[in-house]
Amino acid sequence: MSISIDIIPNRQSPPAVLLRESWREGKRIRRRTLANLSKVPASLVDDIRVLLKGGKAVKSLDDTVSIKRSLPHGHVGAVIGMTRKIGLERILDRNASRMRDLALASIIARVLEPLSKLACARELSSETASSSLNSVLPAYLARSIDIGAIAL
Repeated sequence: MSISIDIIPNRQSPPAVLLRESWREGKRIRRRTLANLSKVPASLVDDIRVLLKGGKAVKSLDDTVSIKRSLPHGHVGAVIGMTRKIGLERILDRNASRMRDLALASIIARVLEPLSKLACARELSSETASSSLNSVLPAYLARSIDIGAIAL
């Protein structure tokens, strides 16, 4: 079985560009159209054709991707995993609430790096974070946090 791009001419119309799968049944070759690529730009069709032949669509990853910021995550994952293993969330409060999650976040932040309450709040902000703690905790912690709400 192979996948290829076929260009089928149409008399007065532009040619149809089809992504097709072909296979052999006995002496016959069977084809099935997977997608119609007629409205896709020609440069993209050429890139797909290169990929189907086992090539690379991008010459250099450095030209395509630039890393703006990366945050360490291993130590955050280890501490959160251990808090979940010992059930610290349920020890703080059986019902899920914002205050429970803020308390849990402040405990985890204190274990990761002992800082003040203000510095802990800054760690939970996505603009000033130095670890992935704010992205691992629930989504509402990523918003601005009332510094007075964090009690250690």
